[in-house]
Amino acid sequence: MGQTLDRIDRTDLAGLARHERAVARDLELLGVPAANWPASIVDARGQPVLDVLVVGAGMNGIAAAGSLLFKGVRNIAVVERSRPGEEGPWLTYARMDTLRSPKTLTGPALCIPALTFRAWYEAKYGIAAWDALYKIHNGTWVDYLSWLQKVLALPVSHGVALEALEPAGSFIQAVLNENGARRSILTRRVVLATGRAGAGGDLWPDFIDRSLTPDLAAHTNDAIDFDALRGKSIAVLGGGASAWDNAATALERGAAHVDMYVRRPYLPQVNKGRGSAFPGFLHGWSSLPDAERWAITVYLNDIQSPVPHETVNRTMKLSGFHIHFRAGVETASRAGEKVAVKIAGQDEARLHDFLIVGTGFNVDPARIPELAHYAPGIATWGDRYQPSPDLRRRDLERFPYLGPGFELIEKTPGIEPTLGKIYLVNFGAHASHTAIASDIPGVNIAAERVAGAIATSLFCEDIDHMRRRVEAFNEPELENTPFFVPESERC
Repeated sequence: MGQTLDRIDRTDLAGLARHERAVARDLELLGVPAANWPASIVDARGQPVLDVLVVGAGMNGIAAAGSLLFKGVRNIAVVERSRPGEEGPWLTYARMDTLRSPKTLTGPALCIPALTFRAWYEAKYGIAAWDALYKIHNGTWVDYLSWLQKVLALPVSHGVALEALEPAGSFIQAVLNENGARRSILTRRVVLATGRAGAGGDLWPDFIDRSLTPDLAAHTNDAIDFDALRGKSIAVLGGGASAWDNAATALERGAAHVDMYVRRPYLPQVNKGRGSAFPGFLHGWSSLPDAERWAITVYLNDIQSPVPHETVNRTMKLSGFHIHFRAGVETASRAGEKVAVKIAGQDEARLHDFLIVGTGFNVDPARIPELAHYAPGIATWGDRYQPSPDLRRRDLERFPYLGPGFELIEKTPGIEPTLGKIYLVNFGAHASHTAIASDIPGVNIAAERVAGAIATSLFCEDIDHMRRRVEAFNEPELENTPFFVPESERC
């Protein structure tokens, strides 16, 4: 797939070491991470309670955890279900050659130049290599994120999956699974930085017979054995970027034919999302009235984003690819050892050896397993805003309606107060906060917003401790001056 084209054996180890010393110097000059300041809380058994549990050590989890540490919220833990170097989609179901974003985007650098991808890449491979780089290869991006975990000294535990969140008095109990062993911890706040799939899982249209899986069908987000599809006829449902990536991968790995079925008469032409990725839009979106946010979300959702031209060119150079426009699929079902794809308006079904479903992700709190206890009480956009009939979109109505710091909001206030201590920093935040929790351009904004909200809420919650801390502060300023008065003599 070309993911290692820029990971050549020309690493400048001395240059990278110098750069890491520069990073350490920058952090020292900025005074970060700050000293821990929240109150030390223990449970009924006297066991320490976490201040924040961050779930996910991908791009958003790294940025959120780093921003919390910078603000002096250091009693945190980060859990990641994947092994080191396998976080996020980049080496699993993200089957494009490169990131879709320009290489110049800063990424989760927390506004520190030395932490940007460019600074790391130039230090590791040299300025000439940076100048020659077109876009960032997936594997290189993962290497960079792994480096960020290291230089920020994030407390990441790999191979640990979150299974459930439940209220435990004023705390949240997180049920974790580590290599089959389940354990529970208590935390005051939770950040769900669980990526696009973490807002409701894969979207499987109802017209697809799910009994086709696993032998005759898979979603683009599944682990697909492409070698087993060599010489076979593949149907791809959908015309988005992931559908094209999987079509190209299947042909590159030896599939005989790929037929892509697209409902639209032609592909979307303009990436409106890129046109909205400027600071004003990313910072200002969440302050807009609901009606404005909803109308723009509907517009962007309806128009969709085009397939990157690199992906189209990659696929079109391969023989055996056929795309069918105005080809809405009515049913996809089993026909012996084949998949029968019935197209609207056609009498005969088309037979294929395998079906790849490229229909994206669900966004629905009821489909987030770890939120099963809380799901019935989570407010959605459908609960909070009623648009005019022409702007009704059932799929968008299921997006959670989040507060200004990404916190979940109760459908009925007062029923489950700990719900507001869970922060959803994944694609489910899109309607409330736009793409800052799912796309690279806004990741720093999302991190600052959620970390700031958590720091503020912990301070308010700990105000008695904060007051005592201020009252106990006793560092004389005027000692060794003529005006110093010993404490025993002060009124």
